[in-house]
Amino acid sequence: QVQLVESGGGLVQAGGSLRLSCAASGSIFSINIMGWYRQAPGKQRELVAFITSGGRANYVDSVKGRFTISRDNAKNTVYLQMNSLKPEDTAVYYCNVGITQYGSYQKDYWGKGTLVTVSS
Repeated sequence: QVQLVESGGGLVQAGGSLRLSCAASGSIFSINIMGWYRQAPGKQRELVAFITSGGRANYVDSVKGRFTISRDNAKNTVYLQMNSLKPEDTAVYYCNVGITQYGSYQKDYWGKGTLVTVSS
């Protein structure tokens, strides 16, 4: 009943920018935390950034000052603006959203992932 659709991934040169989007749809009562994870080949998945329902943002140290997470509650969408991209940012990026459906309890939902490739 709930789907997350990601967009914005692609190939970019080092120093460039991309903006990722993740829109939630379905029978949604409320949305709590919204965040972005990434996983590079042979690496563990790591939390990149998350944002609370009140708009408080947090970032992993490696992206601080370069990435900005934001959300549009009216559109049930979370964004990740990525600037000054580095080759080490190359990974599959996944959105993760805590959603409560009508008559149910909060669950985590994952997007299918979007590939970001940064060339040097």
